[in-house]
Amino acid sequence: MSWRGVLTLVLMVAALVTGWSIWRQHERAPEVAGSGTRSEYVLHDFELVALDDAGLESFTLRAPTMSQTPGQRSMDMASPVFLLPDSERRYWTVAAERGWVGPEGKELRLSGDVRVDSPPGESKVLMETEQLNVFPGRDTAVAPGLVTITQPGSILRGRGLETNLASKRYELKSQVHSRYVPQ
Repeated sequence: MSWRGVLTLVLMVAALVTGWSIWRQHERAPEVAGSGTRSEYVLHDFELVALDDAGLESFTLRAPTMSQTPGQRSMDMASPVFLLPDSERRYWTVAAERGWVGPEGKELRLSGDVRVDSPPGESKVLMETEQLNVFPGRDTAVAPGLVTITQPGSILRGRGLETNLASKRYELKSQVHSRYVPQ
């Protein structure tokens, strides 16, 4: 047998092995993206501006880390700071140890040393609680637990809070205590 015959035979065997290998890999079922427990993405030291349906700023978020919840479109973050614009486009600052943003950005859940500061340039209001759920599209916030509201001249404490950030009205639901603090 000549060297051309041997080369032809080797090339035919290589072609058969390659074809068989491609055919076997094609038969395997593709892996489903996002089926594991790892986040699809993680952001570090970022600022995110979320817009509402009308294209106006709904909220701004700054945090050292944020990751998408596997299999969902919600996001978890560490040490988030939210800037929530009021009707006059001044910003309430909301900070917490942990945060969660719902799939459509319509709900924010904050937990662990939650602190809400009023916009600069107006009467100083500070709200402190352990859990706060904010609904930016409705300009409302709800806290189920103990809440302390400090403002010039008074400190209010109560359990359960509903507030309208646009109108700056709030309601403590139960166990309300008020203390006058001279300035």
